[in-house]
Amino acid sequence: MAMKMVLADPKTGKSYKIELDAAKEKDMLGKAIGMELDAEIVGLPGYQMKITGGTDKSGFVMKGDLPGPAKRRILGASGIGFSPKINGQRRRKFIRGNEISVDTSQINAKLIGYGDKSIEKLLGLEPEEEPVAEEAPAEDAAPAEE
Repeated sequence: MAMKMVLADPKTGKSYKIELDAAKEKDMLGKAIGMELDAEIVGLPGYQMKITGGTDKSGFVMKGDLPGPAKRRILGASGIGFSPKINGQRRRKFIRGNEISVDTSQINAKLIGYGDKSIEKLLGLEPEEEPVAEEAPAEDAAPAEE
């Protein structure tokens, strides 16, 4: 299964889904939540991005303050992975560490620096503009009444 990246653009509010091939996937291994990277790794030269989170192949979320790539069962009060229904409630939940590993299936990131070209052009999402033929006025049109 290929690793995916969801790249958010805070200026426009849009998100872009990028499928990472084996070479790009290998470059992302070992990176951690909070790292600021050159987005050329994912095919966006001139852009800068920050890793904000992710999930593993089983759907367990990554937590930024849990070191390493391992999955652990931690006691959580609130925040990532658990929303308490009762005030003061705590629960033991499985959480993935902050480091990207081969078990990671999705990486979440946001743009922090922008390049010259638009993201749509670099990712091949922008449709090519077709020249619009202007219609000539018809000569057989009824004459205007004066």
